[in-house]
Amino acid sequence: MKFSKMQGNGNDFLVIEDLSGNLIGRESEVSKRLCNRKFGIGADGILIVRNNSKADIEMIIINSDGSYASMCGNGIRCFAKYVYERNIVKKHIISIMTGDGIKEADLTIKDDKVEKIKIFMGKEDYNPAKIPSINEGEIINKQILIGEESFIISSVRMGVPHTVLIEDQEMDINIGGRIEKYEAFPEGTNVNFCKVIDRKNIKVRTWERGAGPTLGCGTGNCASVVIANRLGLIDDSVTVIVPGGRLQVELKEEGVYMIGDAEFICDGISYI
Repeated sequence: MKFSKMQGNGNDFLVIEDLSGNLIGRESEVSKRLCNRKFGIGADGILIVRNNSKADIEMIIINSDGSYASMCGNGIRCFAKYVYERNIVKKHIISIMTGDGIKEADLTIKDDKVEKIKIFMGKEDYNPAKIPSINEGEIINKQILIGEESFIISSVRMGVPHTVLIEDQEMDINIGGRIEKYEAFPEGTNVNFCKVIDRKNIKVRTWERGAGPTLGCGTGNCASVVIANRLGLIDDSVTVIVPGGRLQVELKEEGVYMIGDAEFICDGISYI
């Protein structure tokens, strides 16, 4: 099986072309096998390239544990670069079908290479039923108790469920695993630890649902900006610094835009 390994802000993926649909029904098994960092190739997840009648191309996202993800901000930047540079979709603006609907990738091209990718991530959704959460109202600065520890959380759907904690002092990233499985989130939640530097810069660390600590999470960065902005802590255009790099997030009336790059690491063939 041929693959390309790519990364965006340290979030790494194996991109696999499946334009004929040969992997349908086996996606979860393939992801668990290939993403294993000891017995496979190693990655946070796989991105499957498929044809779609309603968009230029379709992206299927499978986490390293075999679970499906409807959207991934770092993944879609890698995906857009892949389909352009591999001549699958040779457009500067590409419509990509995801589990969260069609997303638009606006590519900055130089010498036929993709330098930057601007993704319209859509509009944030605070509706508990959409996150989803069993909470009756919006989850903004809500105190929860897990065991004997209390946490102040805010939650939003940004393609996938995200929970944000605003940090005064750095918290243990492993707290994310406890909040991920908190009873109020029947499908689990991604967890982001956000530290505000000033009104135009924040630092974010993410515990990704189904993957654990990651060097970067695009949807998590967007969710962190959305929440911090709603709390009045930051402006509408912000640089997000993550362990794996940085990107720009812009809030507009129509929704959220994410601007960043992506990188090829290698191409290969898997025999497992």
